[in-house]
Amino acid sequence: MTEVVKYSIRKAFGMQDVPEKVTTFGFAPSDDPYIPSKDENYVFRKEFIREVTAFLKNPFGDALYVTGPTGSGKTSGITEIAARLFWPVQQITANGRMELTDLIGHHALVSPKPGEPPVMQFMYGPLAVAMKKGHILLINEVDLADPAELSGLNDVLEGRPLVIAQNGGEIIKPHPMFRVVVTGNSTGSGDASGLYQGVMMQNIAAMDRYRFIEVGYPDEATELGILGRVAPTLNEGIRKGMVKTANEIRKLFVGENGDDGQIGVTMSTRNLVRWAKLTLQFRGAPNTLKYALDQSLLTRTSNEEGEAILRIAKDVFGDLWR
Repeated sequence: MTEVVKYSIRKAFGMQDVPEKVTTFGFAPSDDPYIPSKDENYVFRKEFIREVTAFLKNPFGDALYVTGPTGSGKTSGITEIAARLFWPVQQITANGRMELTDLIGHHALVSPKPGEPPVMQFMYGPLAVAMKKGHILLINEVDLADPAELSGLNDVLEGRPLVIAQNGGEIIKPHPMFRVVVTGNSTGSGDASGLYQGVMMQNIAAMDRYRFIEVGYPDEATELGILGRVAPTLNEGIRKGMVKTANEIRKLFVGENGDDGQIGVTMSTRNLVRWAKLTLQFRGAPNTLKYALDQSLLTRTSNEEGEAILRIAKDVFGDLWR
C-alpha cells in the first residue's frame, strides 16, 4: 500500500502567502499511471486550493460537487491538485446513457496474452478501482447523467461497502483515502439558463450527499498571469487586450443585472489560452489576432454572435486589430 504523507500547501502549490505549517496530505511520490500529469504553467487560485484540500483532508462523509461555467477550470483544478499530491485519479465523463455498471465494472472476454484464447474476466470500473486503492473518483459533466443511475452511488457516498453482484457478490470496503469529486455546469437543479444542452435535474436526495464549491472564471490579474506563462513572448499589450475581450464576451454570455445573455457562446480561459498560443503560431499572417480568434472561437458561432464578438475585439484592440 502506498504511503500517505503530509504536504506543505506553500511548497506543493507555490502559495508563498500561506504559512509553512498549513498542510494537507496525499500519497508518497510514485510512478502510478493514474496520477495526473502536472502542468508546470498552471496558475492556482488560493480559495480553490483551500476548499479542495480541506475536502481531500477530511470529507466528513461528503462527496464534492464543483460547479461553474464551461472552461472555468473545474476539472483541471482537481487534476492539478491531485498531481501535486501524487493522488491517483479514476476519471470518467458522464453522459445521458451512462449506467452504474460503467462505474462498477462488467464481464468481458480478455486474452491473458496476445494470441491466446480469450477467457471471461470481470473488468473493474473506475468506482471499484478507486474504492479498492484509495483513488479519487472524478466524474465530469455529472449533470448530464440519468439521475436514476447516479442515485445508485448513494450507498457508496454514505460510506457503505460496494457489493458487486455481477462478480459473485464481491464486497469492496472503501479505502480510507477514497474520495468522490464531480463537476458540472449546473448545481444539480437543471439548467434554467438554457445554455447547456443535455443537463438534467438530479435527485434531491442524491445531491444532499455533496458539498458544493463554485468556480468562476479567473480574475483579470490571474488570467494575465496565465497568459504570461503560456505565451511569454506575446506583447503585454496584446495579452491585456485578450483578457479584456474575453471578459466583455462573458458579459454578453451571462448577461448583466440579472438579464439573460445575448449570445450563446463564451470565451473560457481554455479558449483564451488557445487564442494566445495560436496568435504566436500564426504570427505574420494577415490580421493574426482575427486569424487565431477564428480558429479559437468564431468559426463555431452564428453570424450574429460572430459579429458581436468581432465588434468587441475591434473596440478593445483599436489600431492593433489589423
